[in-house]
Amino acid sequence: MSTISHQTYPLMPGAGDRVDLLLIDDDPGDVLMVEKMLAESGMDVEINVVGDLTAAGRALTRRTQCIIVDLSTPGIDRLDGLRRVLALSGSAAVVVLTGIDDAHLGVRAVAAGAEDYLVKQEVDAPLLARAVRYAIERKRSEETERRLVEARIVGRENARLERGLLPVPLIDDPSLRHHTRYRPGRRRALLGGDFYDTVQTEGGAVHLVIGDVCGHGPDEAALGVQLRMAWRTLVLAGHTGEQLLGTLDSVLGHERRSEEIFTTLCMITIAPSRRTARMHLAGHPAPLLFRGIPGDGEFEVSALPDYAHGPALGLVPGAEWPTTEIDLGESWALMLYTDGLIEGKVGAGSERLGTEGLVELAHRARAGGATGRSLIDALVTDVERLNGDALTDDLAVLLLSRQHEGGGAARLARS
Repeated sequence: MSTISHQTYPLMPGAGDRVDLLLIDDDPGDVLMVEKMLAESGMDVEINVVGDLTAAGRALTRRTQCIIVDLSTPGIDRLDGLRRVLALSGSAAVVVLTGIDDAHLGVRAVAAGAEDYLVKQEVDAPLLARAVRYAIERKRSEETERRLVEARIVGRENARLERGLLPVPLIDDPSLRHHTRYRPGRRRALLGGDFYDTVQTEGGAVHLVIGDVCGHGPDEAALGVQLRMAWRTLVLAGHTGEQLLGTLDSVLGHERRSEEIFTTLCMITIAPSRRTARMHLAGHPAPLLFRGIPGDGEFEVSALPDYAHGPALGLVPGAEWPTTEIDLGESWALMLYTDGLIEGKVGAGSERLGTEGLVELAHRARAGGATGRSLIDALVTDVERLNGDALTDDLAVLLLSRQHEGGGAARLARS
């Protein structure tokens, strides 16, 4: 019959923090020996004593830091019994006690997973205290290393998953430069509800899309991936304009988990000449246009007009999305973004940055020489600085630039 006893020994100077220890041993003499040596060592320890593995399972708690088990205890079948102790030990270290005739068993016990072993006839108070402390620290070290390895594995898997889910632009025009930035608002998330894509179709037209599924959970992220893949498929099949948006609206209606879910979207088709484009807005912020001024190497930054726009997808059955014609010129850059970039606060008040504020920041960053990825990074940094903290919403930015050889305006597109 097993019993549980509790002994607490006061802390002596320099002995360290209290240790919660579970002793599995049914020999009163051995129990007394362990308790006496721990008392003499000066270790601040609370000991729970049990006589068998069944009682050990009941006595073990999350506070238990070390288990000392005597492998000669009846009912503990040496290494098989040790494996049962290891299975229930959790984060607690395990120290094995053996007799002098079974010293080899201690070595095998460590090989099986115990942190240390002691021969009862050769142990003294300082050695027992050091063994317990060492076993606890070794267990902590092993747990830390295990978590680091798991984090590295998860990190590599996440990176592969993210690369698989985020699109690779399909462009073969050497005059175009493509840069993106993507950051989910949810902590430790791979993807948010924002999405983007770029596809060049037969004939030379280049199609851009950026969208934002309302909400921030994994369901919204999955829906964003579905909409992006549907958009790419439709574009490659030759669909454009309102017809494409109408089909996407139907896809959203079938795939969303709730009728309250909607998606804002901006879609641009750049003509093969690269001098003009057509834009469709579905409740989405208007992109920025950086346009070189011929002859003097200067540039202008403006938001594209948003007077011709339709509702977000998923809100109005049979909606219409009018077309806006855009004159790009020779050298230009188009920056599409989701509202996470413009909804940050400006200073301590409640005023939002908005599109006009973003235009000012973009002009300042571009005047400072930022282009390509450095332009996106500079804008995100400035927006967060004004917000006073990191942005909490999902964020996606797509920057497509045309490098026109022949004149100072070419510098607009170079990265």
